[in-house]
Amino acid sequence: MMRAARAAVLSAGLMACAGTAVVAQDVSPGQGAVLRLLDKITGQSQDVAVPVGGTTEIGPYRVALRACRYPTGNPAGDAFAYVVIGPEGGDALFQGWMIGSSPALNALDHPRYDVWVIRCKTS
Repeated sequence: MMRAARAAVLSAGLMACAGTAVVAQDVSPGQGAVLRLLDKITGQSQDVAVPVGGTTEIGPYRVALRACRYPTGNPAGDAFAYVVIGPEGGDALFQGWMIGSSPALNALDHPRYDVWVIRCKTS
């Protein structure tokens, strides 16, 4: 149900931009990413550096970073990270690209935890 609603919102956004010229951006791969983890119940947040292929944990869930990309020549620019979030050995709660400048565009839908990408790491 939530995936259908998310797809509808993304489609509506794309249709709104249909008249706008879209330019492809050159990107470079990062060595890892800085992710912000938030527990909405306790209010605790932490920034965690995760290497590509690495994992971290938030509550009972594992957050695996598969890729991080940033605008070529601008490592401090907008980050795009592919993450998989879910219980170890279970079905993923979230799997997809998160965009640093628009965390709500494709976000983890969980009542207690939030995860978003802050930036890519280049070393």
